[in-house]
Amino acid sequence: MDKKEVVIKFEHVTKTYKLFKSEKRRLLYTFCKKIKYKEKKAVNDVSFEIRRGESVALFGKNGAGKSTILKMITGVCFPTEGNITVKGRVSALLELTSGFDPEFTGRENIYLKGQLLGLKKSEIEELEKIIIDFSELEEYIDQPVRTYSSGMKARLGFSINVNIRPEILIVDEALSVGDEEFKNKCINKINEIINKDEVTLLFVTHATATAKEFCKRGIVMEKGRMKFDGEISDAITRYRKTIKKK
Repeated sequence: MDKKEVVIKFEHVTKTYKLFKSEKRRLLYTFCKKIKYKEKKAVNDVSFEIRRGESVALFGKNGAGKSTILKMITGVCFPTEGNITVKGRVSALLELTSGFDPEFTGRENIYLKGQLLGLKKSEIEELEKIIIDFSELEEYIDQPVRTYSSGMKARLGFSINVNIRPEILIVDEALSVGDEEFKNKCINKINEIINKDEVTLLFVTHATATAKEFCKRGIVMEKGRMKFDGEISDAITRYRKTIKKK
């Protein structure tokens, strides 16, 4: 049986941040490269491949490099060294309410965010009712988003991201959306799209039980380095050992 296409590939990727004592010194560095700073390798020489249809959990304590990896996959930032290849439409459930205009209605924000995610107007029109129905915001959808509660905005953001027919879905602790019933609905939706549509899932979480429900493979990060890549149960065991370290 042929292996499926690689859709995410990291080749010896390092991301180094310059740390300044103040924002003033950071600004001055723009004009004078003699300003001193410290370097922090958020991701240090990381290599891995994820194939189409795989579901992979990414574990690590805060500061392990998980968020930086996600930002590089989504194009928010770029590696200092190494190469990253990403093939396919990426939907990232990171900051669910990012990209919303508070003065626009919920419906208008569906079109705004859809365009930001690379959809054509005709594609958004086709998905509009599906997104609204899933969000359960029917009576509020034509109200300005500034009048929404944080939970309502998160519902709308989640509904848009999971219904745009992504090829790569990135979930970063986004399943705390709304009440228990809606949370279960979100979990079922993710299961549906990764099972039916062969969507590639990268799931970043501290909840090992939830990760095991979705994923067969796990990657463990520690202090910017990849410490393990393999079967999910072994990855969870390895991750728990990193938590016990002081």
